[in-house]
Amino acid sequence: MNADPHVMEYFPRPLTLEESNAFVDRIIEHWRRGFGLWAVERRDSGTFIGFVGFSQPAWSASFTPCVEIGWRLTSSAWGQGLATEGATAALAWARDHVDFPRGEVVSFTTVANARSRRVMEKLGMTHDESADFDHPLLPEWPQRRHVLYRMAIRPNAR
Repeated sequence: MNADPHVMEYFPRPLTLEESNAFVDRIIEHWRRGFGLWAVERRDSGTFIGFVGFSQPAWSASFTPCVEIGWRLTSSAWGQGLATEGATAALAWARDHVDFPRGEVVSFTTVANARSRRVMEKLGMTHDESADFDHPLLPEWPQRRHVLYRMAIRPNAR
């Protein structure tokens, strides 16, 4: 999936096998904080179609510290509502398991990524234009500018 040019269209380039494996290692390590990204499978076939879940950016921006909800799906899973379904389930789980700084969850993507922006909007997130930013970990290139979406989140009674 991370080597697919379509999936990685809004990244500087597809990942090598080594880079993808290192990414998986970081996902596993992140779970030591009590939350992270889940591998996602199709219910009907058990086929791996991507990931969805939470992370905490390690870099500084006007909206950090924060918890970010994110997803990446194989192109064969696009356009079926699966990212929205997975993110909705992740948010339901998180209300019992995650402490959200500032009482909100954020999501961000490059300006041109209409598919992910549509998922954010379907989740009820709102674009905060005043917090749009140049991603500090990306090189100077046309996709460096990112939009920030926010949503207040209330934990379930514990």
